[in-house]
Amino acid sequence: MSNEALGLVLIKPIGSKMEPYTTADKVAEYAQVQHKHINRLIQQHEEDLSEFGLLRFENEAAPTESGTKYRKVYYLNEQQATLLITYLKNTPPVRAFKKALVHDFFEARQEIERRKAQRAVKAPIRRALTDAIRDSGENERMHGHAFATYTNLIYKAAVGKTATQLRKAGGKDALRNLDAEQLAAVTKREAQVCTLLDCGMTYDAIRAVLEPPGKAVRA
Repeated sequence: MSNEALGLVLIKPIGSKMEPYTTADKVAEYAQVQHKHINRLIQQHEEDLSEFGLLRFENEAAPTESGTKYRKVYYLNEQQATLLITYLKNTPPVRAFKKALVHDFFEARQEIERRKAQRAVKAPIRRALTDAIRDSGENERMHGHAFATYTNLIYKAAVGKTATQLRKAGGKDALRNLDAEQLAAVTKREAQVCTLLDCGMTYDAIRAVLEPPGKAVRA
């Protein structure tokens, strides 16, 4: 399940853990309340909200005719978002929003557990792949670039973009943000490459197995 699929609730790395969160903008959009009103509520009740964790925000840049304007975008964990709802009038859109928020936080927690389980499966396979690359002599033959080259090949075959492309598009946490289904696809390809290396195949032959015809991997 990707971040986009969750709608109200997103998943991002916070420290060493993946955490579900929503934003003040999402609250305003789904509850049909003005953004400035939501932000004012957060600022008025900052002390209360901070009892449930650090109240995080980012300064988002927005171009204007006179230059660049920055505004705060607040990130709310489940407890903070639930408390914030109590400060809103109980209109039909707000009631619908409450139900959607509960649903999406539940789905996000389930997705995080699926990712944890998949990473537990992936870790020993990645270690075996690293050993296979080293023992095959590919790293020497590829002048020290085998690990990065094979990683790009695997990610391209699994999710349609190389690891390098994912990082360029999504930043340093891009690979951590892969969903459980994507992680499973990467793990499957890692196991496949490990087996092919153990059979004595080299990069060009392995790439021909993993790549659809005419779609060469470019880092």
